Amino acid sequence: MKYLLFFFLIFINLNLFSQRDIHERWDFELKKFVNQNGKVDYRNWSKNRNGLKAYISVLEQNHPKEYWSKNQVISYWINTYNALTINLILDNFPLKSIKEIKNPWGEKLIHYKLKSYTLNEIEHEILRKMKEPRIHFAINCASISCPNLSDSAYFSNTLNDQLDNSTKNFLKNKNSINPHEIKISKIFLWFKKDFGNRKMLLDFIEKYSMVKLNSPKIKYLAYDWNLNNIK
Repeated sequence: MKYLLFFFLIFINLNLFSQRDIHERWDFELKKFVNQNGKVDYRNWSKNRNGLKAYISVLEQNHPKEYWSKNQVISYWINTYNALTINLILDNFPLKSIKEIKNPWGEKLIHYKLKSYTLNEIEHEILRKMKEPRIHFAINCASISCPNLSDSAYFSNTLNDQLDNSTKNFLKNKNSINPHEIKISKIFLWFKKDFGNRKMLLDFIEKYSMVKLNSPKIKYLAYDWNLNNIK
């Protein structure tokens, strides 16, 4: 019994190490080309793509396994979504908006032995089904009104704190939250099913904005699809 426990603990530790090792590649790329305000240096990144391509290759060779924890799966797919979005932009750079690309969310961008995935499939068929609404503030669509692209990769052991910070930063910097009126991103409208009814939405916003709401009017902000590029 002791031997079984010993080997089980070794297996778990190796799994955690390999997970972190995978995403440290992405973390290194982000720290080189993304600033603290979430703006991306696409021009220089387009000249140095080997690291990004190597990371995507590693992702394709390390598809999530049944024994992975929920946090491992979520962090894997958030990082994958963001890396694929960056790679798609670089494939078409220079451009002013992701919307200049034909069907950007419907193109097969990552390939495994048995399946290929689009950005839509990763977001709607995988991440949203995890029942974790904070993911909407971690994935990035390469646009001004999107939640900022983090300059750090997401890791399973710090995921909860990272999602909290991403959500708080988005509400603080890209929304207007006041007790009697809130002007919020259309993300809350497009994905309203993920945030529940009006009361649940307001509870969510109140929790992460740390503003006490008093039956506020809800208005939705125009969405700026211009590229989140360092100028």
